[in-house]
Amino acid sequence: MNQVASFPAKTAGADDIRAAFDTQVRAQLARRANFDRKARIAQLDRLAEAVKRNEDKIIAACAADFRKPAEEVKLTEIFPVLQEIRHTKHHLKSWMRPKRARATLGVFGTKARVRPEAKGVCLIIAPWNYPVNLSLGPLVSAIAAGNSAIIKPSEMTPNAAQVITDIVEEAFTPDLVKVIEGDAAVSQELLSLPFDHIFFTGSPTIGKVVMEAAAKNLTSVTLELGGKSPTIVGPNADIKKSARNIVWGKFSNNGQTCIAPDHVYVHRDVSAAFKTALQAEIGRVYGKTPEAQKATPDYCRIVNDRHFDRVRNLIEDARAKGASILQGGQTDAGQNFVAPTLISEVSDDMEITQEELFGPILPIIEYVDLDKVIDKINANPKPLALYIFDKSKEFADQIITRTSSGAVGVNLTVVHFLHPNLPFGGVNNSGIGAAHGEYGFKAFSHEKAVLEEKHSITHMLFPPYTGFVRRLINIVVRVLG
Repeated sequence: MNQVASFPAKTAGADDIRAAFDTQVRAQLARRANFDRKARIAQLDRLAEAVKRNEDKIIAACAADFRKPAEEVKLTEIFPVLQEIRHTKHHLKSWMRPKRARATLGVFGTKARVRPEAKGVCLIIAPWNYPVNLSLGPLVSAIAAGNSAIIKPSEMTPNAAQVITDIVEEAFTPDLVKVIEGDAAVSQELLSLPFDHIFFTGSPTIGKVVMEAAAKNLTSVTLELGGKSPTIVGPNADIKKSARNIVWGKFSNNGQTCIAPDHVYVHRDVSAAFKTALQAEIGRVYGKTPEAQKATPDYCRIVNDRHFDRVRNLIEDARAKGASILQGGQTDAGQNFVAPTLISEVSDDMEITQEELFGPILPIIEYVDLDKVIDKINANPKPLALYIFDKSKEFADQIITRTSSGAVGVNLTVVHFLHPNLPFGGVNNSGIGAAHGEYGFKAFSHEKAVLEEKHSITHMLFPPYTGFVRRLINIVVRVLG
């Protein structure tokens, strides 16, 4: 590994994993009766304070793992967690309140409500690309819903994993929250246990492995996956704004973002102006030369050698098959550096059109017929996000109506992740279930139906089925059925 980590990756043993799980199972049964709203908020306060105390460590860890700029760490790792805590505390009372379910004539005389309750002991498997955010963000929802949790951070960002461990150990007792570090073997060991819910963030390929393992214990899952999120720039787009927002969404975190624009369809009428605007925006933000882009503190790096080789090979494959490199393409294995890269003249046989890029590569595809673009999007797995740039509301609406995706951004990218009142999740290949705010609370909750007898007459339909009862049942079926 070219970037030496100050903390080596750790691996927990099978006995330690089982002991941690059993401890939480026993504690969760005892806690169920008294883990009320006040107690949950107290735990969230402890988490918020621990995050704030360790802000400098979080920044240093992300810099050590993949040279993530301090400002990006604050905006994309720390702020979302603190906002999630603040938002959850403000709304938790209403989320926890049992909701009345109005009776129908068929159950006249009963009183019904839906009562959210904790699922129990939960597993959170976090990725490496936003290691703190995607570990502690789901944890907020898990605690808010009254659960305990084991967090498995990624071994690919060992410094961040160490800080996550420090934060959790400062804020919680291990019978409530515990971090288990390790590689894929540790994940497999954890997945073999009968958790009450699994929250996984990662690739669709590993998502299938998680879902298969969960099925053996009939464990519910939330899968936050990814895919190739398309972007469409229409003929009436604000070119400067489009370039600004696409460059930020694509090249932040060096393109290692599950909801980053993967590729851009741009209308032929504005294609030349759009490409020029992209190049100008890249130069303004990161520097006009590879040397300047290497030198700027605002540009992240690819996380490790393996992913660097994967991204470099995508560029070389496209070049070998006739693609035009409009900008970038330069790499430096010594720094895991890949310059912001714009590629045109792409074809379906290139790997960049088939794989999720997860790096600083942006293919640009000209179009004339929007119907063909929509057909192309619909022919592929449903994306986690879809972005549309145009001044016309009708243009955006027809794309939204005719496609399926986890979310849609109109004249912006990525920002929907930061909206606490929106569900964050995918569809099929890009995910199952949703996170954030009340949606995250519900993901970690079981909605228990409670029905009370008040003045019900349903007993009149019970056997023995006399002539009167049969006539009454026939009336009920005809009138209420």
